[in-house]
Amino acid sequence: MTDFKKKSKEELMKAFDEKKEELRAFRFDLAGSAKKNVKAPRLARRDVARIMTELNANKSKTV
Repeated sequence: MTDFKKKSKEELMKAFDEKKEELRAFRFDLAGSAKKNVKAPRLARRDVARIMTELNANKSKTV
């Protein structure tokens, strides 16, 4: 798990996009063949939630 608290808003948005793409790719790969790491989507969803939490926390600090 990477530490999202130390990242800037731009880095968080980039990580958010990467994790969402990872989830999308996993869903399409699952339809075509069996995946080896079945925990990957759960971990990616948790990372997305952590990133969103940090983005919202940063937003409330600046307002």
